[in-house]
Amino acid sequence: MFVSRRRLLQGSLLCAVGLVERSSPALPQELVSPPTSAERNRLARLAANFMDTYDVPGLSVAISIKGKPVFVEAFGVADRETGEALTPQHRFRIASVTKPITSTGIFTLIEAGKLTLESHLFGPNSILGDDYPTPPNRSIIEQITIEHLLTHTTGGWGNNVSDPMFLNTEMNHRELIAWTLNHITLNDPVGKSFAYSNFGYCILGRVIETLTGQTYERYIKDNLLKRCGIIDMQIAGNTLEDRAANEVKYYNQTPGDPYGMNVTRMDSHGGWIATPSDLTAFFVHINGFKDADQLLNDDTIRTMTIASAANPNYAKGFFVNAQNNWWHPGLLDGTQTIAVRTHSDFCWSAFTNTRSKFRDMGSALDRLVWHMVLSVADWHP
Repeated sequence: MFVSRRRLLQGSLLCAVGLVERSSPALPQELVSPPTSAERNRLARLAANFMDTYDVPGLSVAISIKGKPVFVEAFGVADRETGEALTPQHRFRIASVTKPITSTGIFTLIEAGKLTLESHLFGPNSILGDDYPTPPNRSIIEQITIEHLLTHTTGGWGNNVSDPMFLNTEMNHRELIAWTLNHITLNDPVGKSFAYSNFGYCILGRVIETLTGQTYERYIKDNLLKRCGIIDMQIAGNTLEDRAANEVKYYNQTPGDPYGMNVTRMDSHGGWIATPSDLTAFFVHINGFKDADQLLNDDTIRTMTIASAANPNYAKGFFVNAQNNWWHPGLLDGTQTIAVRTHSDFCWSAFTNTRSKFRDMGSALDRLVWHMVLSVADWHP
């Protein structure tokens, strides 16, 4: 849904450029004007219409151009019961927008020479083989590499009713991985088909821990977020009582309980809380342009954003398209999010604190920020 709608929308707006084929050049640091008063009012109306249509309590948006914030605004409430107004400092569960963060963490370890895309996870002489012996008659598991996990091409463990990350909520990571290896089979040949896998990114988090001797959260904070100047991101708690300082309250319009999931266990595939400004800053530091220090070198960024043969619209932690835009949406009970990097050096994030009963809210949230950007005369996406 995200891919087809985005391609339809942006195909008429944007021309293709070539980070997939070559590194992005250094751009001149031209001054970009913030929205005028009239334009800010127009953006507020767009936000209000979106919130009315999808019954959204709170919406927070952060837009940067050439690495500089140009629009950071919050609309609505963080808590309906108390009426607490939403501010840009409020933090949200970002759900699957976590995956680009985890992918970047893996690529920092590749650059450090600790593993390769071809490194195996299970079996003899593998990263996790000593911790998770291959079950009998399941040798296909030993074919899985880091690249297969990054590209969702393990041949199974997809985001469906048997998604391991929403089963056995009382289990910790180690118990869940061992249980899944023994009980959920891979239905397709490894590397041949795309099946969006939260569980695959859970395993990547354990790879980071095994190779660094740190928790996933600690490694990401010290080696990625700190370099971006981000200090307020953390892994979410599970219950309302675990709500962090300056974290919004979550609401669901469909069956499901935002406070009935093991979100903490989702750490490396969907567990962070952040502000949109935090996520936009993170994307600025991996966007391949030269207006901020990059977390990865040009060749690594190019590799990270090349799509797999199994899915031309998903690379290694990012959705991608022919216009050389990268993004990732997120969805959990109680939250819907998106973060985007465009070929024209825009980065933005938009977060909400509800999961709508309308299934097209994700694509509408995507379109909303594009419409906002196109509504400011001095911005040229």
